[in-house]
Amino acid sequence: MDIKPVILNPRSKNITEGKARAPNRSMYYAMGYEAADFKKPMVGVANGHSTITPCNSGLQKLADAAVAGIEEAGGNAQIFGTPTISDGMAMGTEGMKYSLVSREVISDCIETCVQGQWMDGVLVVGGCDKNMPGGMMGMLRANVPSIYVYGGTILPGHYKGQDINIVSVFEAVGQNAAGNMSDEDLLQIERRAVPGTGSCGGMYTANTMSSAFEALGLSLPYSSTMANPHDEKLNSAKESAKVLIEAIKKDIKPRDIVTRKSLENAVAVIMATGGSTNAVLHFLAIAHAAQVPFTIDDFERVRVKTPVLCDLKPSGKYLAVDLHLAGGIPQVMKTLLAAGLLHGDCLTISGQTIAEVLKDLPDTPAASQNVIRPIDNPMYKQGHLAILKGNLSPEGCVAKITGLKKPVMTGPARVFDDEQSALAAILAGKIVAGDVMVLRYLGPKGGPGMPEMLAPTGALIGAGLGESVGLITDGRFSGGTWGMVVGHVAPEAAVGGLIAFIQEGDSVTIDSLALKLELNVDDAEIARRKVGWVAPKPRYIRGVQAKFAFNASTASKGAVLDDF
Repeated sequence: MDIKPVILNPRSKNITEGKARAPNRSMYYAMGYEAADFKKPMVGVANGHSTITPCNSGLQKLADAAVAGIEEAGGNAQIFGTPTISDGMAMGTEGMKYSLVSREVISDCIETCVQGQWMDGVLVVGGCDKNMPGGMMGMLRANVPSIYVYGGTILPGHYKGQDINIVSVFEAVGQNAAGNMSDEDLLQIERRAVPGTGSCGGMYTANTMSSAFEALGLSLPYSSTMANPHDEKLNSAKESAKVLIEAIKKDIKPRDIVTRKSLENAVAVIMATGGSTNAVLHFLAIAHAAQVPFTIDDFERVRVKTPVLCDLKPSGKYLAVDLHLAGGIPQVMKTLLAAGLLHGDCLTISGQTIAEVLKDLPDTPAASQNVIRPIDNPMYKQGHLAILKGNLSPEGCVAKITGLKKPVMTGPARVFDDEQSALAAILAGKIVAGDVMVLRYLGPKGGPGMPEMLAPTGALIGAGLGESVGLITDGRFSGGTWGMVVGHVAPEAAVGGLIAFIQEGDSVTIDSLALKLELNVDDAEIARRKVGWVAPKPRYIRGVQAKFAFNASTASKGAVLDDF
């Protein structure tokens, strides 16, 4: 018997139809609804507020503003929660393995509530890294009119006349261990780096994803670079709600907006702004949720034709608040559009096309600022997130290649089966220039959960080894990472990828010019090493980590859980 797949798109107006729906209405009356309310759209507000992390501790006011906007525009707001894991707080611990898992939990929460409660639309409010792709994936699965409200970036901290941020702390640890920073300076940087609410301030993962959502057309213009403490963020949340009510009236749904062309727009903005390596993993998952064919090779196709226009941390000078003052993502997009590097005919949640949204902006960034470069004077002529392949990663892996003085490196492998021993080796001075660190069994299945490696990469930068030591892993990197680093190596070690068979001292080549990642060991020796190999036992056998490890696809497909 053939069973047809079901893609639900229930509408809450069905609640009012017929006497059989009376019990459903009764429960709404218990919450203060009146008869007239059943003629209004029921709009979910997926609220990521929590006091777990500064990224999310400033979200409640935005959710409240969104509720007010929904009600003023004639809708009924239905608030429900989504969880978060703070990458910055969990970094370097076992808790970091729950970060990518939380992306799936968040998307499941949104799909479950929107579909289970027959909502007409949903406004998602999120701040920390996985709130972003998790929220977008949930929106796309439910496929009712939707909009994303980013919680906003954090303001910079200050110490000794310098702007500092969370990555400054990780790098300061390395400087202190190398004897180049006093204990007092390390303490003061730790205390001052995060001055209040908002997400990490550079073009790290949260700001990368928010910028890409704006380019995708599912967030309002300028909203992705606003600071959480500023009033304009509140106003934007309220306006987002009103735009969503209009989208419900017009029945503009996420899968009308997320197309192959709009995904290319998002990737172009990720490249132009120098965004996080995590964007590759997350946009593969977003494309999967949207049911749009889009592969890891499409990132490379967009990269080679898209220049890096923005001088932003972690490898540049400025923060997201500086980008906002310089014209924000709309100015970046208009610069790309004028150069023929953006699809102007893509639809946005407002009902306008990208070209219509950007029509009044100048083709060239203002000469009075230094954050956004003109198209003829970019930071780099091609994008910074290169997809490398070779015998170590036939499915592809992600390298952040801009700003490197030595884009090609061959060196002896220093092999670690966990992050903690690798970090200890760096801090003990056992890693030297020319080494290639190999961190493995940290992929989607092996970690499980593909933890980020900001602690070791930050320590390398702090020790002055960021450009002279290579690091490859089947895990991930923080958006704050830069240097000679290659992540998302696939197939991962836990499923028998070649990274599992590297031995201490083997010659490894990272070639960002030829887009190669190679283990320089002959095929016969590799075959000998593989004889009798058995996959390691799962680290978790119950609970959410075990479920993630069992179901997770390869990183080259976004580490999604429903690639059946």
